[in-house]
Amino acid sequence: MNFDQAFERLIGHEGVLSTDPNDRGNWTSGRIGEGTLKGSKYGISAMSYPSLDIRNLTLDEAKAIYLSDYWNRHHIDRMPAAIRFDVFDGVVNSGPGSKRFNRDGAIRWVQRALGAVDDGVVGPKTLAAMEAANEDAFVVEFNSIRLMAMTLMAGWPTQGRGWARRIATNLKELANAIKQRG
Repeated sequence: MNFDQAFERLIGHEGVLSTDPNDRGNWTSGRIGEGTLKGSKYGISAMSYPSLDIRNLTLDEAKAIYLSDYWNRHHIDRMPAAIRFDVFDGVVNSGPGSKRFNRDGAIRWVQRALGAVDDGVVGPKTLAAMEAANEDAFVVEFNSIRLMAMTLMAGWPTQGRGWARRIATNLKELANAIKQRG
């Protein structure tokens, strides 16, 4: 899977403009009721991009952000093809995570699924562990860790249903790929 394919699939999960005041991602401060309620569009949030004009964001601008700040920054193009989308989707939906800031997220879930050092950085050791991993088992383990972690997030009561459906869709894609391989 290349970036364009991953983006097309991802954008199916990400909606148009949302200004739900109960979603912390829609606030420039990342805290409900603090800062400016700018919303999110195409999955690009005011919390992550507080100076961006979210309302007038175009799909092409969102795509450029996804390429530079998510796909390229986390070396997703260097991961095995069968793993790329799940990691990309996790980074977009929950952030990468950071040991420095004690923040959980997709890259740390990747590392846990691989039994690698859990530091939130995709480096040579994480990439080597991915190359050696059984891709199907990795995708199942990664999504299991991801779903369990998401149930502990503050947004779970209001957004958990959508997050769970997103992960279920990803697992369904894996099941279809396994069936096609026979």
